[in-house]
Amino acid sequence: MRKVEVVKPKEVEVKPFSLDDFTQSKAKSSSMGKVSKKELKSLAKKLGLDYSDEQIEFTKKLITVYLAHR
Repeated sequence: MRKVEVVKPKEVEVKPFSLDDFTQSKAKSSSMGKVSKKELKSLAKKLGLDYSDEQIEFTKKLITVYLAHR
């Protein structure tokens, strides 16, 4: 059984509803700026993909530019 506490209306604090209190800002979601070759190589191995150093370098540049303009 739960206890219920009765309070007077003057004791209750009323604040306006702000939607920002319940949502994340876009700056937090796009905080990643660069991708390392090491991360790309480990991801390729995890997915079972064959790759060369040229492909990793190109992918790194491509993802970095994509994240910068996002």
